[in-house]
Amino acid sequence: ERRHLFLLAHERPPAEPGKTFCIVPALAARLVEDLAPHAAYIINLRWDVLAFNDPADSLFGFKGHEPGQRNMLRLLFTDPALRDAIVDWEEQAPAMVAIFRRDFAAAREDADAGSLVAELEAVSRAFKGWWRSQDVHAPCTGTRVIRVGGKPMEFEHTSLTVDGGQHLRLVVYAQKR
Repeated sequence: ERRHLFLLAHERPPAEPGKTFCIVPALAARLVEDLAPHAAYIINLRWDVLAFNDPADSLFGFKGHEPGQRNMLRLLFTDPALRDAIVDWEEQAPAMVAIFRRDFAAAREDADAGSLVAELEAVSRAFKGWWRSQDVHAPCTGTRVIRVGGKPMEFEHTSLTVDGGQHLRLVVYAQKR
């Protein structure tokens, strides 16, 4: 109602704090499955992996982690297998931290987002340095080389907003042609 009144008055709506929702709409979960053979997963502002398909699991090893530990940023800095799989990790990781910073800004009042940053600063010197550099990047789109079965494969990736109100994003990786 408040938002509607602001819009009626031709004013800017008040900023709404981001929340790290964990409920994926059924249709969005089905879409993730239907995107196979492309790797696809859904994340929230905290980058918790809320839904994924088998090709995404093959690339990122989600099933090897408890559901509460499936967080792309956490995996990037604490999972040695994922770190080894991402070719040019030393270039990719700081860029991903800078992209996460944009989402963190929207969810900075969310205690779970703050605790994730504190946890990663405690376990990774690299994360701590890149986090404190204050870099911010635009949404994550481009190419990434990931080792699959020991062989480097190039993937195009992009993220799409699935549910703006819940701050859910669909991330898709398609093998580059």
